[in-house]
Amino acid sequence: MPKPPTPPTVARRPRADARKNRERILEVAREAFAQHGPEAALDDIARRAQIGPGTLYRHFPTRDALIEAVFRSQVEKLTAAGERYAATMPPLQALRSWMVVFIDYVAGKTLILRAMDAVPGGSTRMIEGSRGPIHGTFRGLVQCAIDSGELQAGTDPDDMIRALIGVFHTTSLPGWESSARRIVDILIEGSRTRS
Repeated sequence: MPKPPTPPTVARRPRADARKNRERILEVAREAFAQHGPEAALDDIARRAQIGPGTLYRHFPTRDALIEAVFRSQVEKLTAAGERYAATMPPLQALRSWMVVFIDYVAGKTLILRAMDAVPGGSTRMIEGSRGPIHGTFRGLVQCAIDSGELQAGTDPDDMIRALIGVFHTTSLPGWESSARRIVDILIEGSRTRS
């Protein structure tokens, strides 16, 4: 007699306290890596996150795993913001708000770049891996603004992202963030539909 099929296993979501611990670890680690680079003490991160070292290592068994998780969580927050804005704001406002958050993301990434470069493959590998989700979010927001009639039909999202990326090459200069915000306004104003 054949055995009945085994029911598919369903991945359990982490308990709420485990999720909170993980989020707190990532936030504290982001601050520590920004301040101390890859040399940030993991035991100090655990203490500041108000958890034991065992809990830290259970979530992130190596320093490299923690650094990568910090970066990945920032990318996830950025793409989640795009979805939230698209669902709750008019399209052009959603696009502008997300572009400003994107500037904040780049500023945060710049702060942890030294730690990212300590991981095998360095920051380049991690940044390349994040390109798809970020570009997808950006293109979706631009397309919504085009579909709504707020942006010109010929607006190319890649032109807008290239202009912003150009500004990001000046992150070592004082005032780059305010310059990037002004460029966001220029890009949106120059792409608006004219009546």
